[in-house]
Order: sequence, then structure tokens, then C-alpha cells
Amino acid sequence: MPHLMNTYGRLPVAFTHGEGCRLFDEQGKAYLDALAGIAVNTLGHNHPRLVKVLREQVGRLIHTSNLYRISEAEAASDRLAALSGMDEVFFCNSGCEANEAAIKLARLYGHQRGIEQPAIIVMEQAFHGRTLATLSATGNRKVQAGFEPLVTGFVRVPFDDFAAIEQLAERNPNIVAVLFEPIQGEGGINLAHKDFMRSLRQVCDQKEWLFMVDEVQCGIGRTGVWFAHQHAGIVPDVMTLAKGLGSGVPIGACLATGRAAGVFKPGNHGSTFGGNPLACVAALTTLDVIEADGLMAHAAKLGEAIRNGLREGLSGIPGVVEVRGDGLMIGVELDRPCGDLVQRGLAAGLLINVTADKVVRLLPALVMSDAEGAELVAALVALIKEFLGA
Repeated sequence: MPHLMNTYGRLPVAFTHGEGCRLFDEQGKAYLDALAGIAVNTLGHNHPRLVKVLREQVGRLIHTSNLYRISEAEAASDRLAALSGMDEVFFCNSGCEANEAAIKLARLYGHQRGIEQPAIIVMEQAFHGRTLATLSATGNRKVQAGFEPLVTGFVRVPFDDFAAIEQLAERNPNIVAVLFEPIQGEGGINLAHKDFMRSLRQVCDQKEWLFMVDEVQCGIGRTGVWFAHQHAGIVPDVMTLAKGLGSGVPIGACLATGRAAGVFKPGNHGSTFGGNPLACVAALTTLDVIEADGLMAHAAKLGEAIRNGLREGLSGIPGVVEVRGDGLMIGVELDRPCGDLVQRGLAAGLLINVTADKVVRLLPALVMSDAEGAELVAALVALIKEFLGA
């Protein structure tokens, strides 16, 4: 037995290589990858441009540390600022680290305003990570159980419920920020309404709260725009990124602007590996390819085709609750736990995921072709029909 700590319920397959949206196991069996490493492999597998620049960068320089200037990090920060309309970027290695930075920034912001016990509004069904602070901000008792005492300073409200936030605004003077996902991934592909996000932006401005969006899973072009909150025509004070930013190379980012800019000073926060040359070259290349190849428009069009195909194929099937999503972030909710579909999909050569117990989650690479999208629809419809006995 391998000496890996038993923290994952791993499926009985190991992949040796990939090409585009296909993965191949040790026996040579091919799989259609509709998960992309959980929204990580933005450009699919073995993308020629990404492979080329990573090989070249490995041959030049992998890591130096943030004791020195890193020109690749400076270039990546400039690019993200231009795309987002934000001013400052802190690079780290993962989504939970980016959210940890956002939480620390909000608390420091609160203390600078004279609030001794700053509180952050978070949402039910949210997922922000597995460090103690991000775990505490997460709205899932399953992942919190056994790790008490949790970090205090979080106030929870129902997702997409502005009235609940208005009530808190009236009675809790310690609130300094709101942290939420424009689309909840782990929570079951739940979409925040545009009006909710706009109203939230307004109350944050009125109360001088930080408006903080977790775009770790829904950002980087996945919904047809660079960042999902842009559908509402707003700019946050803080935004967190990771997953798809490096197309498989670990990188996270916490962006700040407005009242959040300038809060962190030297010594307030840091990361040994964050923003190293290799990771930042991966991020720059990912952003370049998305733009050059029109992958955002493609994600919007293909995502709509997949959702429509699933709705048509599953129409009238008892047990199917809803097909929802935006771009290539898609959920199929059933009326019963459906984790068994993951193993069934694996046997059929289809890689999918189930989250929130009852939601089949699809997060394919932005390079998935129209034909592969149709193949995905046909395979998943057949699997769900068989599972439901339809």
C-alpha cells in the first residue's frame, strides 16, 4: 500500500497522460474529462503552447523567493489588474490561501477602523477552503465536524438573500466585510442573482464594508466573462482566484482595490512559493490563450448547448430536479443522493463529480469541442436515465 495519508476517497484509476479533454489510464483506456481537475485544467491536457513555455521557464528559473523582485509576478499582476479593474495582487498557491489572505485583510481593515472584533458575513452552503479560518467561513457542517473550536468572527446568512443581510446591517456594528461566491461550486452550482450582487455592492458602499468575492472556481473565463461577478457590472473590493488561473500549475491570487487597497503593508502577510516565475508564466500563458483563442465566448456558447441538451434529454424524467449553471460550470440536480454516478461514469469512460450529495457537477476545460460537448450530453443522459430507472 502507498504511504499516502488517508484523506481522499480515491477512485480506482491512475492516469498516465492526457490530450485536450481526454485522459488515458495505465491500461490505455480513454476517458472524456468533464471535470478538468475540478475547474483547474483550463486549457485541457498537454496544451502545446502551455507545455512549451513551461519547459522553457523550467530551463531558466523556477523559484527565487519574494525577497527579490519577480518580473513574471509583476507582469501577471499587471494583467490581472487590467482584466479586473482592480489595483493590487497578492500571489499565493491555492484558493484557500487566497481566501485566508482576504479574511486577514478584512480583519486588519476592521482593526484600522477601530473595530475590536471585526465580523465577516458569509453564506450558507459556501465553500472557501480547508484551513481553520476558511473552514470556519465555509457553510458545510460535514467538512467542519471534528475540527472545533472553529475560528470566530463569521456571521452566516442564506445564500442570495439580501433581506437577511439588510437585517444584519441594522443590528451588528462589528461587520466589516461580506465574502461570497457568485456561483457556489461545492454547494451545488447555485447562482447568485445579478440584482443580489448589485444590492450587496450598494450596501457595502453605504456601510463601508469590504465587498469580497470568491472566484476560485467560477473565475478565469469559465462563465463567458473573465470573472463571474462581471455579469452584474460591478467591481469588488477584494477578489480571490486560484484553480484555473495556472491551468494545472498551483497558483492563487488575492486582488484588492478601493478601500481594500493599501491595507496590507510589508510584514502583514506573505508566501514562500507564491508568485514564483514558473507559476506566473503559467498564469500569463493561460490568460493569453483564453483571449487569443476566444475561449470565453466559446465557453458561453458550449455551456448553453450542453445545458439545453441535458434539459432536452432529461425532460420529463422523474427524479431530475433541475439543470442549471453558467458557461462551463454546470449542475444537474436529482431528487436523491447520486454519488454512485461517479463510479458509473468512470466505467463508461466519463469523468464527472457529484457535490452537495445530489448534484452532478460538470467543469470541463474551456477547450472542449462542440463534438465533445455533444458526446458528454449523450453519455450523461444515458447514465442518469439508467441510474433513475427511466
